[in-house]
Amino acid sequence: QVQLVESGGGLVQAGGSLRLSCAASGRTWSIYDMGWFRQAPGKEREFVASITRSAGSTTYADSVKGRFTISRDNAKNTVYLQMNSLKPEDTAGYYCAAGALYSGVSATAYDYWGQGTQVTVSS
Repeated sequence: QVQLVESGGGLVQAGGSLRLSCAASGRTWSIYDMGWFRQAPGKEREFVASITRSAGSTTYADSVKGRFTISRDNAKNTVYLQMNSLKPEDTAGYYCAAGALYSGVSATAYDYWGQGTQVTVSS
């Protein structure tokens, strides 16, 4: 099993920045792909970004390209999401996910999930 714990959410004004962290523990050697998803009230969970173990391959949703950056520190078993130029429409619960295989943009492909951290962007 793998446990994921997110941190770093909060309230920020539009145009501001936040950095989310996701610390993994347990069978971390089995993780290949890690991703961030978000879910706003009344909406489906949507893909934000993902990164492979080697950190050589990243994928972003079109809505966050150029504003968000995903990175990972394998020595610390932690993945980060740097969010810049935040917009009110970025307001959502942000969830970290880990997959044993390449998981990409599909939430159903990920094996483990964190409890989420709330990001609220005020206008």
